[in-house]
Amino acid sequence: MSAQSTTSLTLREVATLVGGKVVGDADLAIDSITSIDASQAGGIAFFKDRAYLSSLKTARADAVLLSEQYVDDCPVACVVVKDPYVAYARVAQALHPEPDFKGGCHSSAAIDDSARIPDTCWIGANAVIEEDVVLSDGVYVGPGCVLRRGAHIGSNTRLKAMVHVGEYVRIGTNGLFHPGVVIGADGFGFANERGKWVKIPQLGSVIIGDDVEVGANTCIDAGAIADTVIGNGVKIDNLVQIGHNAVIGDHSIIVAKAAIGGSSRVGKHCALAGASGLAGHLELCDGVTVTGMSMVSHSITQPGMYSSGISAQATGIWRRNHARLHQLDKTIKELKTELRSLKKENKGE
Repeated sequence: MSAQSTTSLTLREVATLVGGKVVGDADLAIDSITSIDASQAGGIAFFKDRAYLSSLKTARADAVLLSEQYVDDCPVACVVVKDPYVAYARVAQALHPEPDFKGGCHSSAAIDDSARIPDTCWIGANAVIEEDVVLSDGVYVGPGCVLRRGAHIGSNTRLKAMVHVGEYVRIGTNGLFHPGVVIGADGFGFANERGKWVKIPQLGSVIIGDDVEVGANTCIDAGAIADTVIGNGVKIDNLVQIGHNAVIGDHSIIVAKAAIGGSSRVGKHCALAGASGLAGHLELCDGVTVTGMSMVSHSITQPGMYSSGISAQATGIWRRNHARLHQLDKTIKELKTELRSLKKENKGE
């Protein structure tokens, strides 16, 4: 059962919200998102995958968001839309918005006198705000957050809890940063001196655009000299590592456990799937999708989908293939020798 909201919409209002058309009772009240087979009063589900058509035909939800082709298969009221998944996201946002808060400051917060904080902001328990920090209207700083010297946070951005914002980091408006995010820690920079590593001071910071969401325990490193840059509308999952001086283009998405090497540039509208990796000093053009567990070791200049790695196989088959892989160079040399011999025979030499 999904959580009920304090907001209720009629199907007519839902259709207006998502640009759809009601089939059935337009006055039906909707107050929650639910699964298609859940009998929950006021619940609305979405349907888009034909593989689950049998579930649609026996739907128990009060209403369903779906595309035109499935209207006749739906036994309950529905809202017809072009993209049911996007419509579901819009309705879920309307029914379950981020909770409002009043401006103020918890008594345990430590705030430097030079920080500029409007009355519309909330500063949570045990938060630390250092000198020359600037917050815009409506910023939420959750419990345990640390905002280092000179950080700037744009209006209506929320730092959920235990978020670390480094020195001189700039974050835009309407951002959402989940617990444990670290922005602007030192980038990984060391020089090797006769087998010993010498730390290189990281002198840059991080600039983050508007409407950016960053998942729990993700790290975005400060630049070595120039800044690390995250564009507008970028969505980053949990446990992602973004190296120093990386640039992520507008409206790209990066899924859990992906890692982006230092000084690499990811274009606009790119997607890096889970556990994918991008080596340092590379460039992805706009519109590139990298599938899960793939390693990108060279720049990509044409949009499209790219993959690497080998999918799981039965252990016995994998071992045989792996053994043959080690013999591949020898086998190719033998085949080339045999091919030259056959060509000589054909020429009568």
